[in-house]
Amino acid sequence: MWLIVGLGNPGEKYDRTRHNIGFACVDALAHRHGLEFRVKRANSVVAEGTIGTQRVAIAKPQTYMNESGRAVSALRTWYKLEPARELLVIYDDMDLPFAKLRLRERGSPGTHNGMRSIVGQLGGSEFPRLRVGISQAPGKMDAAAYVLSRFSKDEESGVASLCDTVADAVELIVREGFTVAMNRYNSA
Repeated sequence: MWLIVGLGNPGEKYDRTRHNIGFACVDALAHRHGLEFRVKRANSVVAEGTIGTQRVAIAKPQTYMNESGRAVSALRTWYKLEPARELLVIYDDMDLPFAKLRLRERGSPGTHNGMRSIVGQLGGSEFPRLRVGISQAPGKMDAAAYVLSRFSKDEESGVASLCDTVADAVELIVREGFTVAMNRYNSA
């Protein structure tokens, strides 16, 4: 089984913001497989089903970004998962150009507060993650204001395609393994 978690903030106020690209990507993945976010569990909304023959739970924590670890930790306990082999976290990354993907099997949370929360709650950083590039804040714009802003018109036109690419990457991870997906998407 895989627990696939997209990070974001709940509520219309944050819909379609850069910080919510994780939510947008798991929405696209769930839609592609006919899964709906019907289950409320562990401070999250969850869509359960299969991708290929693999059982999955696709989750959107409802704790707000900075407390994502509470939800992810509770989901890990509920599903009795080994994070290093069965958890994938999808989230925004300002250090990557827009629409660039980076898959890692483990690593530091960097400056991302949602990832810091998850690492803290899980007690380590040994779990796969898929970083989705949202680019750097322009000029001297505050980073917090930037991630909570909406995409530019040019970027917005590419968000659906970006989410489809992330869904393709997740499907490859689930079907053929993380190394295969890293080799394909990290070199793209």
